[in-house]
Amino acid sequence: MSLKTLASRSRVGPVLRQRGTQIIAAAAVPRDASREQVRAIATEAATPPIAEPSQLVEDSSFPGPGPRPGPGPATHPSQQQPPSRPRRSLPKDAKPFSDFLTDGFQRQHDYLRISLTERCNLRCVYCMPEEGVPLSPARELLTTPEIVLLSSVFVAQGVTKIRLTGGEPTVRRDILPLMRQVGALRARGLRELCLTTNGLALHRKLEPMVFEAGLTGVNLSLDTLDPFQFQIMTRRRGFDAVMRSIERVLELNAHRGAGVRLKINCVVMRGVNDREILPFVEMTRDRDVEVRFIEYMPFDGNRWNRGKMLGYAEMLDRIREAHPGLAKVQDHPNDTSKTWRVPGFAGRIGFITSMTHNFCGTCNRLRITSDGNLKVCLFGNAEVSLRDILRRRNAGEPIDEEAYEAMRKIEADRLQQGGLAADDSIGGMPAHEKELLDVIGMAVKRKKEKHAGIGELEHMKNRPMILIGG
Repeated sequence: MSLKTLASRSRVGPVLRQRGTQIIAAAAVPRDASREQVRAIATEAATPPIAEPSQLVEDSSFPGPGPRPGPGPATHPSQQQPPSRPRRSLPKDAKPFSDFLTDGFQRQHDYLRISLTERCNLRCVYCMPEEGVPLSPARELLTTPEIVLLSSVFVAQGVTKIRLTGGEPTVRRDILPLMRQVGALRARGLRELCLTTNGLALHRKLEPMVFEAGLTGVNLSLDTLDPFQFQIMTRRRGFDAVMRSIERVLELNAHRGAGVRLKINCVVMRGVNDREILPFVEMTRDRDVEVRFIEYMPFDGNRWNRGKMLGYAEMLDRIREAHPGLAKVQDHPNDTSKTWRVPGFAGRIGFITSMTHNFCGTCNRLRITSDGNLKVCLFGNAEVSLRDILRRRNAGEPIDEEAYEAMRKIEADRLQQGGLAADDSIGGMPAHEKELLDVIGMAVKRKKEKHAGIGELEHMKNRPMILIGG
């Protein structure tokens, strides 16, 4: 069954690489140790081969501004097989996780979401106030070099998954070169590069995203399969373009081995689109796609009320009435959704239950807003600016490509004058990078055990969803 047919049927109205115990190794270096002794101690405490921020200046493969050639279809990450390793070697090779990204409840944050823009080409009712939002001046938003620098710092500390969000990330003019540079961090330990999008423009840009930047996953927001209801919920047209994007992902997966994991996110609102739950489940019959139903959440300006919220349990009951054999799928420890499958269907369904069954205990996510603020919790209103720390090296001005290259040269000269190569430097982390990690670490340590629940969230001050980046 084509998507258009399905839609028509559904119409309804630190100093060392400060990772855990490694800083102890740095403190244990004797004052009179020779360079060979220092190097031996550093090697013993070394992390996996992920470049640290202070090392990046000497590495010619570091993804600086401007487009860089990426992998062709044959080298897409989804087609690469990790080398086999003896089972007995795993405990011996295990490395401590970064203390900077570990909170007071021992949650390890290896997943970073970066908002690329505040702009969006839709006006979804649950995301943006009807009157819109005041946009930040351009100079307050992160530049591409700043996004790459921050991505590099987090990957160096153990982040293995980066998701690019918005606003709508595909409206950013330099989205493709930016993705190539972030994708190049696979050489430093990045494993997944994902995108959250409304799908309007994705079909035009998807191929280079996959085969040049190494895109591994797409979360596509779609709340209705009725073109008329789509226009009501998004306050814009564009249903057909979104459907083309879905088909394009499936086509690249089927015929070119793209291996892109496709998830369709549907925010369910009682009395608005809840009658379409079963048609969305039907999408998974013949397609390798995961449809995720999201409980309606309160953000500034989206007129949330409890009456419109449809909980996980009720959605599950409705689906079970039509599909009694619905079976639970084993979730991964850090999954945000509870996953189920209808026997015989190619795809899966999931439920993101932020309101009725929070999953804070296994949260591994951090967020950077498009204006450079770190948010350790989607529902928390505490933020800290990473942008301002970065820009101190550039007299407080935005770091463009020219300034970025100048910074690289200054750091290379500093290392050369000190008589040390980048990989010999134990205490040579630039001051701004140490400060950056200290601020990140303090923010992560202050992360609460869980966010507020129903009855509190709707009264808390927070940004509109469009300005957070999901």
